[in-house]
Amino acid sequence: MKTKQMICMLAVATLLACTPKKEAKFTLLKEEAFKTEVDGKPVSLYTLDSGNGLTIQVTNFGLRVVSIWAPDKDGKYEDVAIGYENIERYLNNTGERFLGCVVGRYANRIAKGKFELDGTEYQLPINNNGQTLHGGLKGLDMIVWDVEDVKPNSIKFSCLSPDGSDGFPGNLKINVEYLLTPENEFKIMYEAVTDKSTIVNLSNHAFFNLKGEGNGTITDHVLTIYAGHTTPVDSVLIPTGEITAVDGTPFDFRKSTAIGARIDADNNQLKNGMGYDHNWVLDRKTSNSVELAATLYEPASGRLMEVYTDQPGLQFYSGNFFDGKVNGKYGKPIRFREAIALETQKFPDSPNHPNFTSTRLNPGEVYKQTCIYKFSVK
Repeated sequence: MKTKQMICMLAVATLLACTPKKEAKFTLLKEEAFKTEVDGKPVSLYTLDSGNGLTIQVTNFGLRVVSIWAPDKDGKYEDVAIGYENIERYLNNTGERFLGCVVGRYANRIAKGKFELDGTEYQLPINNNGQTLHGGLKGLDMIVWDVEDVKPNSIKFSCLSPDGSDGFPGNLKINVEYLLTPENEFKIMYEAVTDKSTIVNLSNHAFFNLKGEGNGTITDHVLTIYAGHTTPVDSVLIPTGEITAVDGTPFDFRKSTAIGARIDADNNQLKNGMGYDHNWVLDRKTSNSVELAATLYEPASGRLMEVYTDQPGLQFYSGNFFDGKVNGKYGKPIRFREAIALETQKFPDSPNHPNFTSTRLNPGEVYKQTCIYKFSVK
């Protein structure tokens, strides 16, 4: 009996040894490259899987989206998010500070870093051409978030932004969940409460290239934005307060258009942004439901990304300040217009424009926001 068992076991072992191993479709970043402590709190890298072909890696340092692995029309995978391969490059960043992170307390710009609330003027740190950008010097992107719950397809984070942090009033308690669905949706869900009236405008600053990181220009990506108006900006990218129709301008993406088709047109707004770096006023059917805001399509790969939001605005940035001096996580330089950001949000500098959507949050109220990036092929 023992001899028969041994023969059987040997036959199985031989069969396994001779069976060709299935090659991995892609190589994940190593968790060890993100293991560290910042301000006495542990930093890690987490991998989430939709169970249907979409995999992302995120870190609790600034809630950065480090990698997004998505297949093309032939099943070939590329990492379509721009990022760094280890935590040291995020901590000692000499390139783009806001790669993949949650930005706030106030996403986008506030003119001269000033706003008034209930008769009190608040001064925020100045960190961008005389303005405050994405929350200031510290911001939500430079802190280690607490990890509350981890599942194969989701992770929940929280943080407390103390009263006076970067000049903002109120102790702001924030919860964020990253969730991958079987429909290959990457859902970002925010909640926040305060103990003092304040302003809140959160967003995610993921950069995408649907060809794969470092694989060339995004100007041939085809973009649709369901918006008939924008909020024009001045030379330092602060809104003028106007809400202007896109009709007959390079900002009309209501019909699918290659990003590069009009990006170098003789247009003062394009000159101010060195390309597209503007907020679109979305054509919403409801006041707070999640609706389709934009689509991004890369014809060669067939990858399609749909953007859904319950927010009134969408900031489209065409990667105008990348210059090739910084490499991505696979050693390829990130050059001019090789990455795109589509940030769901309220309008820039809203506290200084009464005609813009309010960003005020009072005690007893709950700030809520949902953003979805859905990946597929066509």
